[in-house]
Amino acid sequence: MTIGFSHRLRISVALLGLSFSAAFAGRLVAQNPEVQQKVAEIKESIAANKQALAQYTWVEQDTISLKGEEKKQEHFQVRLGADGKPVKTPLDAQAAPAPSGGRLKQHIVEKKKEEYKDYAEQIRALIQQYFPLDKDKIEAARQAGNVSLSTAAGGPGQYQLVISNYLKQGDKVTLVFDRGQKAIARVSIASYLDDPKDAVTVDSVFSRIPGGPNHVSSQTINGVSKQLTIAVQNSNYQKL
Repeated sequence: MTIGFSHRLRISVALLGLSFSAAFAGRLVAQNPEVQQKVAEIKESIAANKQALAQYTWVEQDTISLKGEEKKQEHFQVRLGADGKPVKTPLDAQAAPAPSGGRLKQHIVEKKKEEYKDYAEQIRALIQQYFPLDKDKIEAARQAGNVSLSTAAGGPGQYQLVISNYLKQGDKVTLVFDRGQKAIARVSIASYLDDPKDAVTVDSVFSRIPGGPNHVSSQTINGVSKQLTIAVQNSNYQKL
């Protein structure tokens, strides 16, 4: 059956109309004055907080669990580098090798350790691309119409922004902002490694240093496919 020219033309016009509608809807979201004002408020807070946090150093404790079983605990001294990203110095002494239980068994154990260690490092590298949040990426998402606003369930004076395609196509950053504190209260992330099937989720809770800036006090990172969890606790903030 041959489709006539007029029918093909109607289909093309309809598809063009759908594309135009989607683009127009994206522009409407980007130009929403309330979203624009909230994004500006968050960007200002991020910039001021990053500058203040650069004057501090702190201790990070990472607890790595695989399928619910704790495998390793690590400690780092942390500060922000010139690029605004965390610079970590290990605080733990090098662990002595475990007694051998036979070459084959030792080889299998070491191989499994390397597998989860490599996977944990991949997840850490991914999360470092999200934290600290980048005000320019948030603004780019707003201009693309990828920021939506909703009322947060956390409490009065808070609102929630959902940012799509923040770093990767299909990822989502959900940010809760406390207007009274003028600071981020919570950030949740749904992302992935190389393949969207290899999902990574993050839930971060923020606290304020007494008389100082806001910071991530605790963070739970889940590598869903391998059931690997990294529980992060930050403490002992000291001025440099």
